[in-house]
Amino acid sequence: MSTTEIPRGESGPRYVRLQVELVLEVTGQQEMTAAALEHIAADAEMPAEERTHAEAAVKQDESEALAYLIDPFDLVTTVPGIELVQASWSCAHTEYDPDSEEWDMYDDDDAAEEDVEEATTTA
Repeated sequence: MSTTEIPRGESGPRYVRLQVELVLEVTGQQEMTAAALEHIAADAEMPAEERTHAEAAVKQDESEALAYLIDPFDLVTTVPGIELVQASWSCAHTEYDPDSEEWDMYDDDDAAEEDVEEATTTA
């Protein structure tokens, strides 16, 4: 089903899933870790036991530091007419080769366009 075939109510779809995938290069581990530790320290609602665990995780792994600094809520708070209903995210180390077909970000788009073209020509 293409996006043009999504059943819509009078005002359009009620829920929209936004999927974003980012690959980031860590160029300043110490700066990122320090920022994550500051972020954790500033969270007045975080229980002491959780804070201790978070600080240890951030000091050990920069992907944990990034996970404490990135919040999907921050990505959409300024978008008018929406309310964030659910969010989840994770950070993990990955092997990255920009020349590999595995990392071709446009592969899915090409397949979707081919499906739409095929459906159009057979209809």
